[in-house]
Amino acid sequence: MTLTRPHWNDLRPWQTNAALLAIGFGLIRYTQQLVIESDNFVIGDSGCSSASLVLYIGAILILLVRPGGPAKTSRLTLPIILTFAIAARIVGLFPDPFLSTDVYRYAWDGVVQHAHINPYRYVPGDPALTFLRAPNQDLFDNINRRDYAHTIYPPVAQMLFYVITWLSPTVAFMKTAMVLFEGLTLYGLSTMLRQLGLQQEWLLVYAWCPLCIWEFGSSGHLDSICMAFIVFAFIFRFQKKPILTGIFLSLAILTKIYPIVLFPALYQRRQDGKLDWKMPGVVLAIAVASYSVYLSVGKQVFGFLGGYAKEEGMDTGTRYFPLEYAQHLPGLHNLSNSAFLVFAGLIMLALVMWTWRTACQPNSAPASFLKPAMCLAFAMMLLFSPHYPWYIAWLIPLVVLTPSLTVFTYICTLFYMCTTRWATGTGAPQYYLNEILYSTTIIAAAFELSLFRIPTTRRWMRQLAPYSFPSVPLVLHHADLHHHPRPERS
Repeated sequence: MTLTRPHWNDLRPWQTNAALLAIGFGLIRYTQQLVIESDNFVIGDSGCSSASLVLYIGAILILLVRPGGPAKTSRLTLPIILTFAIAARIVGLFPDPFLSTDVYRYAWDGVVQHAHINPYRYVPGDPALTFLRAPNQDLFDNINRRDYAHTIYPPVAQMLFYVITWLSPTVAFMKTAMVLFEGLTLYGLSTMLRQLGLQQEWLLVYAWCPLCIWEFGSSGHLDSICMAFIVFAFIFRFQKKPILTGIFLSLAILTKIYPIVLFPALYQRRQDGKLDWKMPGVVLAIAVASYSVYLSVGKQVFGFLGGYAKEEGMDTGTRYFPLEYAQHLPGLHNLSNSAFLVFAGLIMLALVMWTWRTACQPNSAPASFLKPAMCLAFAMMLLFSPHYPWYIAWLIPLVVLTPSLTVFTYICTLFYMCTTRWATGTGAPQYYLNEILYSTTIIAAAFELSLFRIPTTRRWMRQLAPYSFPSVPLVLHHADLHHHPRPERS
């Protein structure tokens, strides 16, 4: 009797689940270790981040090459993914945040509003707010820039701070609210994946991302709310509902300004080819209505935005790594910030024009906006080079819907580098950090391009994991199948 060794594709899906269980426990363990590191150095933040990334990437690879291939699923796989995503966030939910203290300002702004005071009127350290300190001493003591910075957060964010602190004016509850908005993001991504005909297990890319676990479960950053609104704007854009698209895009912009760059991708002309004013009209109307609530302080309603721009070096150009790198090249030492901003504007304008031709036309496929949205968002991040990992978290839902090795590499590299000693924000160490980040991203882009220029590799990747193919044509293929089923053969 001859015993034959079973082929990988002949094995059972339970082995995928067993591997994911092991990795899930590892993610929880290193999230616990991160909390420990706040009081007692053992392996450092970089040790926790690198180990978490290895586990995270391993989990994604397991999904890509799971037994039976990507088409063979187990009904337990998705519950395992979601269970460990929740558990990992709970680990960091109740300890005090230590990676960032922004969440204290969120809660403070809510408390100020409950005292019937415009949150843009006073800095937290102003004597006019002294009566709020004692009942909220923990919040006040941990606010960054409390003596000179008015709040920077837009009006929809302020309204949400008011509602959340009305339920409970604590940092733990504010962080809980941010995690609940992550739940809305996952629900929205699940809906989009189902509409596109893609597999629900791909939610792991977002649910197990260490950046999200750390920055939302532990630090409670506002970007989780913004991402939920963005994903719902995607859903309604896919369904060609311009008014609902405008509502959720406006809510995203008025929570965190940067989603405004998605406007060209989410706009679509009418079926007769004429301009459709419903979506932009809704965005403008909600913006005007939201800001009017706080206009009693005049132009101060924009808060610390100008001061933050100066603090981050946006006025001098020291914030922008592409500019700083160009200034190191022969003959470009005197390149000005204005010249770079013009260059950046031309790049974004070119992307907008391309988006107009590919996604905004009335005959465009339902999912044609995804690739332009990814390109606009990624270009903005590359040009303006944020120094904080939570600023790029909004790229992760886009990676779920439009997988890209290049963008994925950028996200993971910045997340890790921000936990190292080079993450100073300014100076030579930050320049070195960005050199590594951009070099790694360029290498990933070249590698990704080479993979899809080789027919054998392209066919292998389609066969191995069609939903991971980083191009919109594949997504459109699935979407078209979903909306226009191929007729049965006679």
